[in-house]
Amino acid sequence: MRVAQYLVMLLATMFGMPVWAAEGGPELLHATGDIKAIICVVIFVLAYILVMNEEVLHLRKSKPVILAAGLIWLIVASVAQDHGVSSDQMREVIFHNLVEYGALFLFLLVAMTYINSMEDRHVFEFLRSYLVARGLTYRQLFWATGSLAFCISPVADNLTTALLMGAVIMAVGAREPKFIAIAMVNVVVAANAGGAFSPFGDITTLMVWQTGKLEFWEFFALFVPSLVNFLVPAAIMSLFIPSGNPQGEGGVLTPIKRGGKRICLLFLCTIALAVTFEQVFHVPPFMGMMTGLSLLMFFAYYLRGSGKREDDIRFDIFGPLARSEWDTLLFFFGVLFCVGGLAYLGYLELMSHAMYEELGPTTTNILVGIISAVVDNIPMMYAILTMDPAMDDTQWLLVTMTAGVGGSLLSIGSAAGVALMGQSKGTYTFFSHLRWSWAVGLGYAASVVVHLLING
Repeated sequence: MRVAQYLVMLLATMFGMPVWAAEGGPELLHATGDIKAIICVVIFVLAYILVMNEEVLHLRKSKPVILAAGLIWLIVASVAQDHGVSSDQMREVIFHNLVEYGALFLFLLVAMTYINSMEDRHVFEFLRSYLVARGLTYRQLFWATGSLAFCISPVADNLTTALLMGAVIMAVGAREPKFIAIAMVNVVVAANAGGAFSPFGDITTLMVWQTGKLEFWEFFALFVPSLVNFLVPAAIMSLFIPSGNPQGEGGVLTPIKRGGKRICLLFLCTIALAVTFEQVFHVPPFMGMMTGLSLLMFFAYYLRGSGKREDDIRFDIFGPLARSEWDTLLFFFGVLFCVGGLAYLGYLELMSHAMYEELGPTTTNILVGIISAVVDNIPMMYAILTMDPAMDDTQWLLVTMTAGVGGSLLSIGSAAGVALMGQSKGTYTFFSHLRWSWAVGLGYAASVVVHLLING
């Protein structure tokens, strides 16, 4: 019974988002022993079970978590009333969650809009036809998309990179669902691994850098372990790639529509703006993304006004905006508000002192990566930074890497995996990723060992 109780508390803790645990934030309820708080944990677990069975139930993943968020906050409000919390204090807590979600929502919305705009301009159709014209086999395409994801994600971010490579995979492997599924797994692993050794390759690495735990150049000590994390499962999965070549259009290239290349350039400028806003001016990166979205809007206005072809005249930024993956965006709303409610109940504080003191930093940091396969790594890293355990650079590098690459163990463990599930329209799912979790796990273990040997 004590073991079961400990596991429930551990899971609830790691699902908790400590945005208010920082100095000056709202006071926690400290109600972890309340039967109502335990019911909240059960509701969240049940909702996540439904998310993981999306493929079987054909139920969009946003529905259960949004319902769970509403139920959890009703119960949290009841507990807060029992503790004499005023309505103003409750509003403060809820708006903490809203700020976190708003920043994530706007960042994702801009990235998805750019992806859809490039798709509208046949950028990915050109890349697909180019790869087909090159006569590459499915295995060569598998390595090409994975390698590009690993190389691009340190400069951009793993989510954007995964969306880009996912669009290419969907275009190239349209007639081979088995290739799409396994190539998507490879891209998720590669994008997460590539983002782990760069200060701005992932939101978690950016957080560690901004809090001063590691210097800019120290992150690059993770390059070799991250490369191992990508190569080990990729080498295994490549043995199961379907044979043959994608069926194309006889080597005929599909031209990029007018403005397509300039939209790609604007996308790179938008990423640069997001990084500059954060690194130079200490402004949240979503402001840079929104500024970049305005550039795309002005370009769409120019394209319509100067275009002579009908598809140029009809190009409207709100078309790609409407085609954004709203199920994914609403899924993040449900998750963030669910975990926000659990954190307010006090589960994070309950476990913050026990993890690093009782288990030790190495064991805990390895477990952090495994748990992040179930929970998004952003609240995980927030929790660790809030705990602020006494660790040397080797351990901070370890938890930076594990939090970044551990999410690759499951499709729901990272924003890249969740986004690709939406993009693939049912071809890449939770269970199609789960089939290769053992190979990803071998890469995870190998990267930890290599890190401790090289950097320890």
